[in-house]
Amino acid sequence: MSGVNQPAETYYDLLGIKPTASPQQIRRAYRDLSKLYHPDTTTLSPIVATERFQKLNEAYATLSSPDRRLTYDQQVGYSRISVIQAPSNLNRPSTQSTYKSSSAYLDPTDRPLSAGEIFALFILGVTFVACLALVITVGIARGDMAFNPSQLSQPVDEVPVPFSQENTESTREAVAPPQWL
Repeated sequence: MSGVNQPAETYYDLLGIKPTASPQQIRRAYRDLSKLYHPDTTTLSPIVATERFQKLNEAYATLSSPDRRLTYDQQVGYSRISVIQAPSNLNRPSTQSTYKSSSAYLDPTDRPLSAGEIFALFILGVTFVACLALVITVGIARGDMAFNPSQLSQPVDEVPVPFSQENTESTREAVAPPQWL
């Protein structure tokens, strides 16, 4: 036996990330590993899977909270002082495009849609089609307001006038403003 103690596995080692990982990288690593070790979805024995999943939850709970992460880093011995380093993609060809989100939240393009989201989109589509059908039905039922292609072929002089000359004059007299002396 050697007299040197091996350091305990840190939360960063458990999640497979670096201590300088961003909140988005931490979330992504947790999501991937939680799918792998969840007791309902893994081929490991239930006891091992439950133990591993609980450790993952504990690591994620600590590292996802900025205050708890700072305290944990001080306990483990990691420095929170930023050091300027060359970006990891410095030597990539300029033809490759990389999308970097400035947000700590998940990028909506980095995952497939869930069943609930697909169902919501389906309901929105059905609602849109039903609204279009309703508009068409109302337009057909109220023929006077609907578009009539035969009106396009009539000359402008033959378009019927909605009010007769007599109704227009009586309306003008009734609406005429009072004259001031």
